Amino acid sequence: MKISFIKSKDRLNQTKKSRRLYRLTSLIALLIILMVPSIFSQGMSSARSVALGSASTALAKGIDAARFNPANLGLKSFQSNELEILGFGANISNNAFTLGDYNQYTGAFLTGDDKADILNKVPNEGLKLIVEADASSMALSQGPFVFAVTGIGLADVNLNKDILELVLNGNTFADTIDITGSYSEAVGMISASLSYGKSIYKSGTREFAVGVSAKYLYGLGIEKVVDMEGMAATYATGFAGEGKFIAQTATGGTGYALDIGAALKLNDDYTVGARIKNFISTFTWNKNTQEHGYIFNFDTMTVDNMDADYIVSDDYSKPIGNFSTNLPSTMNIGIANTSGDFLWAVDWEQGFRSSIGASTKPRLSMGVEWTPIKTIPLRSGFSTGGRQNTSFSFGSGFNLPLFFIDYAVVTGGSFSGYSSKGINFALTTGLHF
Repeated sequence: MKISFIKSKDRLNQTKKSRRLYRLTSLIALLIILMVPSIFSQGMSSARSVALGSASTALAKGIDAARFNPANLGLKSFQSNELEILGFGANISNNAFTLGDYNQYTGAFLTGDDKADILNKVPNEGLKLIVEADASSMALSQGPFVFAVTGIGLADVNLNKDILELVLNGNTFADTIDITGSYSEAVGMISASLSYGKSIYKSGTREFAVGVSAKYLYGLGIEKVVDMEGMAATYATGFAGEGKFIAQTATGGTGYALDIGAALKLNDDYTVGARIKNFISTFTWNKNTQEHGYIFNFDTMTVDNMDADYIVSDDYSKPIGNFSTNLPSTMNIGIANTSGDFLWAVDWEQGFRSSIGASTKPRLSMGVEWTPIKTIPLRSGFSTGGRQNTSFSFGSGFNLPLFFIDYAVVTGGSFSGYSSKGINFALTTGLHF
């Protein structure tokens, strides 16, 4: 982090220039926040599930069952023979600003009240950016088996609120800027998975099944900040500050993960299910592993010594040994009405630790699917809690005898797209046989 201070004797001449710079910087920051494209994504390449608010643990069939609960593949009525040609989903979101905010402030001169309003929208813990992408290049479902190859990516970034205040208002007298609490992590990989479900008990219409998804993971790259802290303060006698930034990176690695699930078909109408994602996992990064660091400090910088070499700093990059990461484990429990023209599902998700792609804060999801015309399903969903924003979702598609296509979009805390704190959509297409 680099913090620039303007000399007092030049301040008057640079006031207008500074205002223009702060305004431009503010708009650029807001643009990035809203438009930057949230791995370990939650089956985002399934447009049907996205439209249902991701409430799919007890409802997903065929290829989707492998994504959300492999035990469903053990239930005869949940099996299918299909080839998914393309599945893609993306979630680009933040925890503060809506599309309406973006439209309001883009191109506008930011007054003091505008800057205060922008800062008030940012939670005390900072501005969180989530970028998720999930692309299925091939998925094949055959009875109780599903094989799938998926490219997945995720980034979690949190910016301390002091950083945003510096961008908007600049440094002021008797002010302290603290970057502690900021973090960043991004990862990309390819997953090849084989899922299987087996019925182990059946009595009349009641049936119980268990399932497993085994995943081989090939890492494309990782960037993880392992230590980031720092501060800068203005005093009557001058300025002082110190900080450090240390990150680990790699461009390749391998690992595996295992999902387990259970499903109970209560009768022809209702099913309950549970899944633990990444019940077992390990990943070793072993290609081009490096550590990058930047450490600085300066003490009692004044107008008189500004031109001196007052900052002591050190930046470095060095190779390191292999390092390991674990995928975050999450548990999903769901219930669904699975028969008729009107289906519904409710899911509860709980992460076992806060990490990239997971949160210990529970998330509740619910969705409905109505098919007034046999080939055109209408879907809607609602989700709240967890690491994501509260949101409504909508979708539809065409389900023909040999071909299907589904699509979905997600808004914010209301039906209006202007309430969305980012962009979230999905598209899936494939063949029945």
